[in-house]
Amino acid sequence: MDKIRCATEDLPKVLFFLHRPVSTMIVTAHHNGKDNALAIGLHTLITHRPPTCGVSLTPERFSYPMIRDSKEFGVNFVTLDKAELIAYTGGCSGRKVDKFQEFGIAKEAPIKTSVPILKDAYVSYECKLIDDRPYGGHRWLVGEIVAVHYAKDAFASEKRTLDLDKYSPTLTLYPTIYTTASQDAIRHMDPKIYGTHRGPLKH
Repeated sequence: MDKIRCATEDLPKVLFFLHRPVSTMIVTAHHNGKDNALAIGLHTLITHRPPTCGVSLTPERFSYPMIRDSKEFGVNFVTLDKAELIAYTGGCSGRKVDKFQEFGIAKEAPIKTSVPILKDAYVSYECKLIDDRPYGGHRWLVGEIVAVHYAKDAFASEKRTLDLDKYSPTLTLYPTIYTTASQDAIRHMDPKIYGTHRGPLKH
């Protein structure tokens, strides 16, 4: 394929979205009697034992001081039909509006923290903040996952993957532009073959 090569200082911001789509989640927080929700596209699972995940957000966001001071946050994944909820929670500030009340966001009780759990999420994590570091204009927050909430039918039978016939994860191509994954687009690479492969790849 033909490629353009250039130093990062010459690139417009939009080109840093070319590795997408990525999953989008809604971070929830609770502090001083207030709840907040914020859509986040910069996040990852970091380790399995102990289970930890990281989220990136700017310190100007209302959620940041809530998480910093309460030392906990929630991670919620919703399906594509809830894209409006993602847009709403990412598009306005909790300083000006109670998002749960304004947008009618249903929530469930947590079991190990005080963060709200979204009722419409097919999987949610309760996290205890264990690290908070600055990177450029963002803060990288690492949480230990201390509790999980998930739909009973979320997993495909005999597999450890999300059942894409039942749940369409929200993937972000660009802020405000969303898509999803399809069961028809799955390729399974047998580890019995590829896990031991040492020769050149066949194109």
